[in-house]
Amino acid sequence: MADAIMEGTAKLQLDEETGEMVSKSELKKRLQKRAKKAAQSKAKADAPGKAPVAPKAPKATEDVKVEPMNMFAQGWLDEVYKERPVKPVVTRFPPEPNGYLHIGHAKAIAVNFGFAKHHGGKCYLRFDDTNPEAEEEKYFTAIKEMVSWLGFEPCAVTYSSDNFDKLYAKAEDLIQKEKAYVCHCGDADIKAQRGGEAHGPRFRCEHANQSIEKNIEEFRAMRDGKYKPREAFLRMKQDIEDGNPQMWDLAAYRVLDASHHRTGDTWKIYPTYDFTHCLCDSFENITHSLCTTEFILSRVSYEWLNKSLEVYEPMQREYGRLNITGTVLSKRKIAKLVNEQYVRGWDDPRLYTLIGIKRRGVPPGAILEFVNELGVTTAPTNIQLARFDQSVRRYLERTVPRLMLVLDPIPVVIEDGEEMEVDVPFSPKIPAMGSHKVKLTKTVYIERSDFREVDSKDYFRLAPGKSVGLLQVPYPIKATSFTKDGDRVTEVRAVYDKEGKKPKTYIHWVAEGSRKVEVRIHNALFKSEKPDDTEGGFLNDINPSSEEIWSDAMIESGFDEVKSRAPWPEAAGESELGKGGLESVRFQAMRVAYMAMDSDSTDDKVVLNRIVSLKEDAGK
Repeated sequence: MADAIMEGTAKLQLDEETGEMVSKSELKKRLQKRAKKAAQSKAKADAPGKAPVAPKAPKATEDVKVEPMNMFAQGWLDEVYKERPVKPVVTRFPPEPNGYLHIGHAKAIAVNFGFAKHHGGKCYLRFDDTNPEAEEEKYFTAIKEMVSWLGFEPCAVTYSSDNFDKLYAKAEDLIQKEKAYVCHCGDADIKAQRGGEAHGPRFRCEHANQSIEKNIEEFRAMRDGKYKPREAFLRMKQDIEDGNPQMWDLAAYRVLDASHHRTGDTWKIYPTYDFTHCLCDSFENITHSLCTTEFILSRVSYEWLNKSLEVYEPMQREYGRLNITGTVLSKRKIAKLVNEQYVRGWDDPRLYTLIGIKRRGVPPGAILEFVNELGVTTAPTNIQLARFDQSVRRYLERTVPRLMLVLDPIPVVIEDGEEMEVDVPFSPKIPAMGSHKVKLTKTVYIERSDFREVDSKDYFRLAPGKSVGLLQVPYPIKATSFTKDGDRVTEVRAVYDKEGKKPKTYIHWVAEGSRKVEVRIHNALFKSEKPDDTEGGFLNDINPSSEEIWSDAMIESGFDEVKSRAPWPEAAGESELGKGGLESVRFQAMRVAYMAMDSDSTDDKVVLNRIVSLKEDAGK
């Protein structure tokens, strides 16, 4: 099974210049390129002087570092600012506290907080807590933590419920202006008034003709608990003839028999999103109300209500939402996965909730860079899981140290070996990360898949009579014999091959006495790109191999230093030493995958999660 995990990496060879393990063909290309470059440099040095030539622009395929703020300095967001170029900029991120945030919300957080920051303004975290039937304290806490983890600090944490008194007063003002009325119609009647299934003519009910005094009386009766839920609600008197459904006399207040987490049983009526949102934006002097395109039709009613009440008018603009294919983001569907124990919980690393992505070990800076790479337009963005993983992989490649981790250990006794210390860099590309000492013992452990009982010409790792290099060890080793218990190899014996040729391949290893760890390799939770389209429902698309557990893995001693120096990297909400959870202990397990500590870890047991593979799976 270890072969499956390390597919595509087992035959990698050492690029001595960079310290990377690469394929044979890639190494050949690199060596040819370097030889050509050296020849060109020599030719230039020998040639007579020439006029300087302008440097070529970097190729599109090169990994150019993304400027973290450029999505605000150009494109759609820049145009939005130019529509209303005011200072200070004031924005808000207004989640409903009725569930955990997912990857799509990361874009909304980055857009709203980042837009304000780029223009020297401020951003509120406002909880749209107008539906007490669905709100729980754990969601408020989790949302605050995710905003902080992504590296943003709101100018204030506010609640729509802070404004319940003011919103109620505005509702009475709207009645006084003859732009709202109390309606007692049922769902079927309202549907008919809006044209019905046949899309016939639209009309208002008789309640729309009530006097101001009658509507005030009825509205106060709603407030005082005279009516049960669905028996009465306040409707805005908009434009029933308008082609936009958001102008068809939307509800402004409804009766709910529920206790509110902040106001208790004070209120029997609660404002709707369509009434609350634009007015809270107005109360907080929001300059740019940025939301996703699902609210584009709502812009008309948003502007209508603020104009009708003659209050300050923010500017609403809509951008395309971020969707990830190959998974599910619906709260209802994730709840089903959790309740039926397909996953460990809402923070399972296979889910794309933000708490799940965080537990998996994805750094907050990688998420922000991913959003920035995609940019912001009015078009929805549908991204495959592999695209997200590739962005995370590029980020990790330049920000985390490297360690040796063996998933399926097999002992190799080096018969002429002596205990010594070898100096191992944390990253051959980034000297600033430093190095650490690793003890080389007479017995080392290698991957079971790095040894074969029978050699072949196309095999470059350890086999009887064949030599292989051990990373950072002065001499290669040659296998001389092995022992078995049944069909399973239990020990390999080897000697140093001090006179042989330079090995074609180097493998990783850990010393005897290394720490034992549990490694969880997480694969895609679903088998297809569209789980919802699966016959019989999304649960029939569950990947039975979405999690593989290696209980007897071993990690080298450098892990302790990596842990003590976390977070890796220091960025976003993990901006300084010690600021970050266990998941901030990240590293590249050479020839295996990028790894992070899991929250199940204890003082006695380390559990590691695979963040992403070292390279994209060939099948994707």
